[in-house]
Amino acid sequence: MNLATGRWSTVTVYAITNLTTTQASPADLADWLRGHWAIETLHHIRDTTYAEDASRIRTGNAPRVMATLRNTAISLLRLTGTTTTIAAALRHNSRNPYRPLQLLGIT
Repeated sequence: MNLATGRWSTVTVYAITNLTTTQASPADLADWLRGHWAIETLHHIRDTTYAEDASRIRTGNAPRVMATLRNTAISLLRLTGTTTTIAAALRHNSRNPYRPLQLLGIT
């Protein structure tokens, strides 16, 4: 369902695989494709909202730590469900220094 319009739509996806029908059912393939696009969506959000590709953090464990922190922030913002985009949620929560703490249940 499209969350913006509230309407359902049907999409036909064509894929090429070397798996046989006994190795993967159409439902399995659909699940794998959805999982792949969920990851791509997360990477897109991290890059556009946090400018991750422009980050100069490149050595040691720091890139992985920062990606984990960004993923955690995105997940928490999605759980609140208060805004339609992660960027809007970041702007909303950054205006008040106590709001992120309240989101985490710290205050």
